[in-house]
Amino acid sequence: MTTTPMTPGVVPGRLPPDAFAANFSDVAPPLDEHEARVAADRCYFCHDAPCITACPTGIDIPLFIRQIATGTADAAAMTILHDNIFGGMCGRVCPTETLCEGACVRMEAEGRPVEIGALQRYATDGLVLSGAHPFRRGAPTGKRVAVVGAGPAGLSCAHRLAAKGHDVVVFDARPKPGGLNEYGIASYKAVDGFAAAEVEWLLGIGGIELRLGQRLGQQVTLEALRADYDAVFLGMGLAGVNALGIDAPGQRDAVDFIAELRQTADLSTLPVGRDVVVIGGGMTAVDAAVQARLLGAQTVTIAYRRGQDRMAASRHEQDHAVKAGVRLMTNAAPLAAEGGAVVLAHTADLPDGRLLNTGERIGLPADMILTAIGQRLAGVPEGIALAGGKIAVTGPGRTSIAGVWAGGDCAAGGDDLTVTAVAEGRDAAEDIHAHLAGQPLAPVDAPDMRAE
Repeated sequence: MTTTPMTPGVVPGRLPPDAFAANFSDVAPPLDEHEARVAADRCYFCHDAPCITACPTGIDIPLFIRQIATGTADAAAMTILHDNIFGGMCGRVCPTETLCEGACVRMEAEGRPVEIGALQRYATDGLVLSGAHPFRRGAPTGKRVAVVGAGPAGLSCAHRLAAKGHDVVVFDARPKPGGLNEYGIASYKAVDGFAAAEVEWLLGIGGIELRLGQRLGQQVTLEALRADYDAVFLGMGLAGVNALGIDAPGQRDAVDFIAELRQTADLSTLPVGRDVVVIGGGMTAVDAAVQARLLGAQTVTIAYRRGQDRMAASRHEQDHAVKAGVRLMTNAAPLAAEGGAVVLAHTADLPDGRLLNTGERIGLPADMILTAIGQRLAGVPEGIALAGGKIAVTGPGRTSIAGVWAGGDCAAGGDDLTVTAVAEGRDAAEDIHAHLAGQPLAPVDAPDMRAE
């Protein structure tokens, strides 16, 4: 984690001390029992529910909402957690507007879906925050599995394997487990240390050992893991950050900015610029921009090289940024940083997908530049096949190396969402279990062996 360069204008304590707590309070406060019952009563309990199909983890959404409606929230939590062990965090951070709620019949009929995400949070919080872990380990199998990455994919895989009776050792490069949930989610989406509490609750099943400060390729190697364990799952995410090609004082990666914010106990000590420009158009860009504004930046601009309809961040998140006081500037590609400003080229999207530089230049004051133009796989194990810069996988996460599975952001084919990572870790665990139990594995196509 890097420290913000202390350039003129990048200073801590831009707001009164009490303003930070207010600004970073829960962006979507939880439903109380009455609110949850009212929200649940809006569900049609569809027999062929499109919301289930839209959920990457396939949760039986009508069932858990009916359980809430009948006053059995713990049963609803179990319905959720059987399919998505990170149901609590996903209830907070899932882009429900493009997944389950976007497919809701109420959305089609009325333009207002059932509050599925809020109801999921209501159900799971009661169980997770109680500390009681309802899952139990299966009979010991004597098998040991190594999991690389203590994020949503790795821990989802580890929990499912532990439930099958396998012993699991999870290796992670960072000093805390949780991955994206701990280091990469906007603070106002997961307040009061929920990410850490959820991981602690998950580990309550037993049979999972954490080894932190262990980076693949440095403290531990894939070759050694394959020799010492019966199977290996790779879920280490994307540790590399794409370079912008502009070098300026006050410039830093948005992912580092968010991580530092998440780990800072006193936000009044965190430096932020007066004029902040965030380069990118995804969720990381939005989270960084909104939080810079909440820290007291006077102007915050998201500059994205294509049109607004091409931004990876959902329209809901874009609207949230605008309401927080962030300006969206689209068709603006960064060229240089000079004299306390960012120089941007005005672009145009062509029908064939190419980007045209119109020759027009735009200058924005910037004493702090946050880059959020994507992440990449770092420390790729030797001999493993790649596809599109990520680990090539087939079926439930099988890689080109026998006995090695992968899932989450580091694996090709996903959409870099927490909920997708959870599903991929879970499904890989089922396949690993079948392999360790000597069951015939379902045939899948060979991984893409393109050189990268």
